Amino acid sequence: MTTENENLEPQEEATENQVADTATETSKKAAPAAESTTPPPAFDDFDWDVDKRNRITYSTEKSEAMEAEYEGTFRTLHDDEIVTGTVVGITDSDVVMNVGYKSDGLISRTEFRDVEDLKVGMDIDVYVVSKEDTKGHLILSRKNAKMMMAWDKIVNAYNSEEIVTGNIVSKTKGGLIVEVFGLETFLPGSQIDVKQITDYDSYVGKKMEFKVVKINEAIKNAVVSHKALIESDIESQRQEIISKLEKGQVLEGIIKNITDFGAFIDLGGVDGLLYITDISWGRINHPSEVLELNQKLNVVVLDFDDNKKRISLGLKQLTPHPWEVLDASIAEGSKVSGKIVNIEDYGAFLEITPGIEGLIHVSEVSWSNQPINSKEFFQLGETYEAAVVTIDREEHKMSLSLKQLTPDPWSEVPTKYPVGSRHSGLVKNLTPYGVFVELDDNIGGMVHVSDLSWVKRFNHPSDYTKVGETLDVVVLEIDDENRKISLGHKQIEEDPWDTFETVFPVGSVHEATIIRKDDKGAVVSLPYGVEGYAPNRHLVKEDGTSAQLEEMLSFKVIEFDRNDKRILISHSRFINDKMADDRKETREQQKKDDKKGKTALKNVQKNIERTTLGELDVLSQLKEKMEADQNAVAEKASTLKKETTAKAKKKAAEEEAAPEADGDVAKADESEEQEDKA
Repeated sequence: MTTENENLEPQEEATENQVADTATETSKKAAPAAESTTPPPAFDDFDWDVDKRNRITYSTEKSEAMEAEYEGTFRTLHDDEIVTGTVVGITDSDVVMNVGYKSDGLISRTEFRDVEDLKVGMDIDVYVVSKEDTKGHLILSRKNAKMMMAWDKIVNAYNSEEIVTGNIVSKTKGGLIVEVFGLETFLPGSQIDVKQITDYDSYVGKKMEFKVVKINEAIKNAVVSHKALIESDIESQRQEIISKLEKGQVLEGIIKNITDFGAFIDLGGVDGLLYITDISWGRINHPSEVLELNQKLNVVVLDFDDNKKRISLGLKQLTPHPWEVLDASIAEGSKVSGKIVNIEDYGAFLEITPGIEGLIHVSEVSWSNQPINSKEFFQLGETYEAAVVTIDREEHKMSLSLKQLTPDPWSEVPTKYPVGSRHSGLVKNLTPYGVFVELDDNIGGMVHVSDLSWVKRFNHPSDYTKVGETLDVVVLEIDDENRKISLGHKQIEEDPWDTFETVFPVGSVHEATIIRKDDKGAVVSLPYGVEGYAPNRHLVKEDGTSAQLEEMLSFKVIEFDRNDKRILISHSRFINDKMADDRKETREQQKKDDKKGKTALKNVQKNIERTTLGELDVLSQLKEKMEADQNAVAEKASTLKKETTAKAKKKAAEEEAAPEADGDVAKADESEEQEDKA
């Protein structure tokens, strides 16, 4: 390879004058035709003298013709065009180019770095920047010529969809820089390949084929794509595959993506979906449990739409259905083992072999009647042994049982837990209506909330006992058909209500404390742990306010119901009765006072008859005093009567404003009114 220095050896001592002389000589050589057509002078050059030459003249027309003929020997140039020129001279910094114009042009040597063995006489395409600058020089550029020609090639490749070859020279933001025809173009990262590329550096320096996908004439910029070529190849393969696609056809593919619902398989240009339920006959939670990215596998075409754009694939269909090859020894009554693969509220599914599952219903978990929460009892992946209860090979269904692997303990219940027998059990569960007590493994019964205590009522069993505590119970009833045992706790002791009937008779008064209140009344704690109930209108105190929690007051029993174990009490009735007693006592005292006054008056009258006139004055004063005392007593009785009447009216008004729905209480009030009238 010849270097630039070697090319410059003949011109090492050339000067600017030499370059100019060379350009002049070149101009002379470029016009031989003009010399041959010019007529020889009419005189010999050697005969001329100064005076003769001064006297030689040409006509104007001939002069213009000669000038036009001379100009015609040069090429016509235009700015911004590409022409072919010849290297006529080379210096350290410039290259002299003859483009057939009246003057030569200079181009910097740096624009010829890519030219091997640059020498005089080479023909090279150059770009006319300006025919004449401000100094009259011809301005040329090889770089611009290369760019113009490269751009034209790129535009032609874009219009004709021609495949071009380029060198990837560097990495830039968002992609790569590719040199095509000597012009830099942009390759976006998304257009490198059909799959996502993250390592751009690995492509720098590679030579690849591209397709021009976008051009910008204004800024002379182009975008290329290698992905478009791949997709074009894939599309041709896809069309070939789709044209031959049939249901049941087995194809080889590569897993290109895995999702929660399945996997996308590349069949060589066309994608198909392998749904999760078609991967395995057995139950899987995620496709990644059995599949891997870029894994090759055979799949069968299950279905596709009319345009063959959506293709459904299957993997498990390449093997026989497990129910078709299920061992004949598995029948009703046989034992099987497997792992839990799914849990529902109603039970759990036990996988015996992949694709063969049986349901263990919650009722088949334990012989106990205690409710089973399957999601708390079972765990995914746990291994169990179970008995086959039913099997339907045609419907692909099987029911299993855990409890039938052990003897039925209910057969011993009538003899081991007879009605009336007493036992101690463990509290296993609480519900709003009762307590489940375990008497033995898989044997238990329920204590209703009303059978917890003779004397107390509980809103919830948790007010009395807790899970894990021991509770003494009595067997009340055995239901063989429904396999249930009714238990009682309060029956451990005798019913105390026979005794309570004598302790809390209707009309008796007791000191009691309010322990709970609700919208209708209050629960009151009576002696001996007995609870009574007082409706709201029976909680009114003497001052008109209602009794409050933890307040101790006197209550009167207005109803005693032994069958319902209920005692109805009233503080208001106690107050009213007390007021009635006070009124009665006042009336009786008034009668006694009246009787005493009359007796005294009679005695005075008798004494008057036996007294003298002097004593009459004394007796008259005594009589007046007695009459004044008698009037005072009558006035006091009248005032008391008015107060009692006012309170009675106030109470009647309150009762009319808040009527009581309890019929028993209403009857008790009617009885009270009748007593008052009497």
